[in-house]
Amino acid sequence: MANGGPVEHGFPHLETVREAVTALYRRLSHDTVRQFSASVAPADVAFCDTDDLYAGAQRVAHELVRHYRLPDARMIVSFREMTHAANVELTAGPEYFIELNDRFRTHRRDIGAALAHEVMHVYLHRLGLAFPGTRDNEILTDTATTYLGAGWLLLDAYREDAASSQKLGYLTPEEFGYVLAKRALVFGEDPSVWFTSPQAYTAYGKGLARARRDGQQPPLTAAGWAGRRRYARDRRDAQDPHAPGPATHGPYAFTAQAPGQLRVAFPCPTCHQRIGVPVRGRVRARCGLCRTVLECDT
Repeated sequence: MANGGPVEHGFPHLETVREAVTALYRRLSHDTVRQFSASVAPADVAFCDTDDLYAGAQRVAHELVRHYRLPDARMIVSFREMTHAANVELTAGPEYFIELNDRFRTHRRDIGAALAHEVMHVYLHRLGLAFPGTRDNEILTDTATTYLGAGWLLLDAYREDAASSQKLGYLTPEEFGYVLAKRALVFGEDPSVWFTSPQAYTAYGKGLARARRDGQQPPLTAAGWAGRRRYARDRRDAQDPHAPGPATHGPYAFTAQAPGQLRVAFPCPTCHQRIGVPVRGRVRARCGLCRTVLECDT
């Protein structure tokens, strides 16, 4: 939790974020991910200053348990002084104890954001899905929270001006915007209508631009002129038996299984699993993981 300190910006964790999206699809399946097509509604996690602190926190936690489809899990929420925003004790259940930073006693509108992250820890724990190392595992948790419909709360908790700052989670604001945009492109929703933080709009816009670029890389037909020209040059070099080695200018890679049988592998713009197709002009590929149909010009 950045509380008055500097907020990191940009996309320093992008590769881990993409690996987390792939891991979600692999562990949950396309059909299960589609069950989260509706995000957490603002009214369901709204917290007003006149609400009872403990009863309100329990109500929001219950809504997040319902959203994540954890019907037999009970969250017991308390508050104490700590460095981090929150902490959850991961046990066999069905009761899980979540501690929130005392700061949230007076910043109640952000309680939903903190709980969204901690309840996702429980969800991933039950799935048996984790990344090695604390940093990568927290990035996985932020990514899963956002991709499965509750992460707009975390981005909306980001506020920064000349005198103060606040940000929850391990992802940068722009990375939260990126994952939100990846989700929005799949489910056709616009999360920006729920933002109350002006800075969240800006971060989402930057994340959306980066997410759209994923679908504009060759050999996809939506690639721009410069990318298509670079791809054609790399393909020509890959077909040349006297070329020094494989081309590495883009996210794609060429392999020759036999003379005249060139293939290209590239990441799916939705789930980032690598897809391999033959190099033979216009082809339509379908990702076996997320079922996205891709128009390619190989």
